[in-house]
This record gives sequence, structure tokens and C-alpha cells, in this order.
Amino acid sequence: MLTTIFSAATAYISTSLDYLLILMVVFARRKKFWPIYLGDILGTSVLVGVSLLLAFLAGFVPANWMLGFLGFIPIGLGIWGFINPEDDDDVDEQVGQRANIIIEVALITIATCGADNIGIYVPFFAAMKTGAIIVTLIVFFIMMTLFCWLASNLGRLPGMTKFLEQYGQPMTSILYILIGLYVLWDAGTIQRFLG
Repeated sequence: MLTTIFSAATAYISTSLDYLLILMVVFARRKKFWPIYLGDILGTSVLVGVSLLLAFLAGFVPANWMLGFLGFIPIGLGIWGFINPEDDDDVDEQVGQRANIIIEVALITIATCGADNIGIYVPFFAAMKTGAIIVTLIVFFIMMTLFCWLASNLGRLPGMTKFLEQYGQPMTSILYILIGLYVLWDAGTIQRFLG
């Protein structure tokens, strides 16, 4: 059981460490823990659910270049941020804003972590028995909660908050576009169509 816990924690950290920076930016701009946390839960649940389904289907893992198409999600969100910039103070007062934050964070989670998570989780889950999968899911939930808490605290540091209040909107859009391009490149999607 300790081996399963350690393996699950290592798998989560290895696939989510780069996502910590993105969560910090989101927390610094939005400042509301629960919608971001729920969005992270939703996005992570989708990735884990897809990985479990693919592991159940005899370890079928889509070609990595196909998973790269997830990069278009953050690219679209980044472009939308430039076309429709929002004033965070006004937006946070609107009805339904929490749902928008949850959906945005879920989409970013799926797009930025999708290829890595699915590529690692499918063979990881395929080799497990039911009890080990349950333990792994509990560890993933705990690790996700810790990552959100850490990103929330780091993203709210006074210097970070002041900087992101001034430059957060364009910086977030640029970051989303760069993440999307990286996902497309890292998965080999761009190379597949160029070469």
C-alpha cells in the first residue's frame, strides 16, 4: 500500500508540476479559491476518467500527436482574452462568474495536463487492481488539494498580486497561447503536419 501511495504521489507530481505556475496566475487574478478548486477537480476528474476508460479498454492510448490537439483549447482562451478583455473587479460581481471560472480552469487543466496525464496514467492504471486504483484516486485528490492550496498562497503574495493586477489580463492570454503552442509542439502535432 505504501508503494501505491508513493507511486501515485510521484505520478501526480510529475504530470502537474508545470501546472502549478498556471494555477498561481489564475489565483492571483481571480482571488476566489472555491471556483478555481472546483474547476481543477472537474478538469482532473475528466482526465483521470478518460485515462481509466482507456486503461480498461486494454491499455489503448491515442497517438501522442492526437492528444496535442488539446493545445487548441488554451490558444482559443488566450485569443478570447485579447478580443474580450475583462475588468476583474466588474466581472467578479456578475452573476454566473463562478461557473465561468470553473469552466475556464477545467478547460485549462484538461488542455495543459491532458497529453502528459493520459500518456502516463493509462499504462499506470492498466497495471493496477481495483484496490490500488481506489488508493491512487484518493492520493490524487489529496495532491490536487495541496497543489491548489500552495498555488493559492503563492499567487496571493503581495508583489505577485500587485504585478498581476496591472498586467494579469494580457499576461494570462499570452501564457494560455504559449501553453497551447507548447502542447501542440510537445505532443508532436505540429511536427506531424510540417514534416
